[in-house]
Amino acid sequence: MGGHLPLAVGLAFAARYKKSDQIVMCFFGDGAIPSGQAHEAFNLAALWNLPVIFICENNRYGMGTPLEREMVLYKDVVDRAKAHGIEAEQVDGMDVLAVRATAQRVTDMIRKKPQPYFIEALTYRFMGHSMSDPAHGHYRTQEEVREARTQDPLVALKRTMLDEGTAKEPDFKKIEQEVETIVSESVAFAENSPFPGPTSLHTDVYTESSNS
Repeated sequence: MGGHLPLAVGLAFAARYKKSDQIVMCFFGDGAIPSGQAHEAFNLAALWNLPVIFICENNRYGMGTPLEREMVLYKDVVDRAKAHGIEAEQVDGMDVLAVRATAQRVTDMIRKKPQPYFIEALTYRFMGHSMSDPAHGHYRTQEEVREARTQDPLVALKRTMLDEGTAKEPDFKKIEQEVETIVSESVAFAENSPFPGPTSLHTDVYTESSNS
């Protein structure tokens, strides 16, 4: 877990090397925080002032273990980033508008002054981590999951938009129908497509040089 954090740092280095205004946004779960590659990424990003935003979706349990059982002196994940000299803050990950506003503010700030930044989005995973992980029973109770569902960010956003008059019920029904169509068509395409041939193993692995 967390193997892509160094890749994000590499992309941020490339952006700085090319003198572009690109910003890398790297998403990962709280389970990646104790990994060595995560801290190596934080250290390099801070050392070289790279334009990368680390966004930790903290659902409190990683794959299935509470963070307080994984880390010594665990309190807030943001403290791990601050230890590397990276500015960090928490945001309510169950509030779509709050996350959007935070991401926009931080992005604008980094475009003016390239540097790494860490956002800890406090959220919750309603379902299990995998098919072998039930929604509740091993490390959390049914009551806890049921209480968390009352804060579903999509439901809350829908309620806010209806209350403010920025959308009406038919608008949401239309979106749901469009999504169902896209999913159905995607599943049908996947099931009806032939298996890729052996030569596809090299697709998108090597860069084709224009001089070759």
